[in-house]
Amino acid sequence: MKLYYRYLVTGIFTIILMGCQSEEIEFDPTVDLAIGIIADCQYCECETKETRSYKYSLNKLEGAIEQFNTEPLNYTIHLGDFIDRDFASFDRLLPIWDKLSSNKYHVLGNHDFNVVDSLKPRVLDRLNLTDRYYSIVENHWRFIVLDGNDLSFHGAYNLQKKKQTDSLYSQILQSKVHNKPAWNGGLSQEQLVWLENELITAEENNERVGLYCHFPIAGNEFTEILWNSEQILALIDKYSCVKFYFNGHNHDGDYLKRNGVHYLTFKGMVETDNNSPYASVMIVKDNIYINGHGGEHSRKLKIKE
Repeated sequence: MKLYYRYLVTGIFTIILMGCQSEEIEFDPTVDLAIGIIADCQYCECETKETRSYKYSLNKLEGAIEQFNTEPLNYTIHLGDFIDRDFASFDRLLPIWDKLSSNKYHVLGNHDFNVVDSLKPRVLDRLNLTDRYYSIVENHWRFIVLDGNDLSFHGAYNLQKKKQTDSLYSQILQSKVHNKPAWNGGLSQEQLVWLENELITAEENNERVGLYCHFPIAGNEFTEILWNSEQILALIDKYSCVKFYFNGHNHDGDYLKRNGVHYLTFKGMVETDNNSPYASVMIVKDNIYINGHGGEHSRKLKIKE
């Protein structure tokens, strides 16, 4: 089903490219998919620390949702770290989140598990998730939501995953890789098998694929990446159906194009008390248009076949 995007009636959209002047691009205003994206709301009722204004995220989230509710979105997705800490923080955020008129989804972030151990198993239920990783199929696209906390010291709360976490991080320390800190995470072998099966299904169904995860796996600012990012990149390289990988975690944002795939890190909403970065994403034929708000860069991403 195609959507008519009310702000694109003229067929003109202004893209502000990083380091470039604004560019007006003409295109067919018939939108294949429209998606709202927020990263790192990271709310807690805490005082501002350095650049992070935790308690201001309530109002910033409300403002983003007010804007999204004026747009005919297929869905809205939050890219992880919905809270900064404390299970009670969900109680303040979720009534605002529930005002969204579109379908809505969550990616699990490391801070979402920054709660007491006894409450970690309840995080998924609080975010209305039945699975830690899953896929969304819309209009010949398969959007695959990954869980980068599958193997982690904060989010792996069963014994088997804790053992796998210890084993993977031990390998990282032995390899002397310094840009994979302990507060990041990785994908388990089970999740990697599931991911490849999803990619096989997408190719069989002639679907394009977009990947969502909290953590980056590639970028110009090559830090804070998933522990087994090389393994995931090798898997992505095998399948031409993958068109983008969108994530949060690095609050400054980042972008890299690699083998035709767009790796885009969205800026963190928690940063500063008066800026509210988020984005409306429009997929139009062979282009992805990022309409950035509040400091998030607007971009045009060409989809390579």
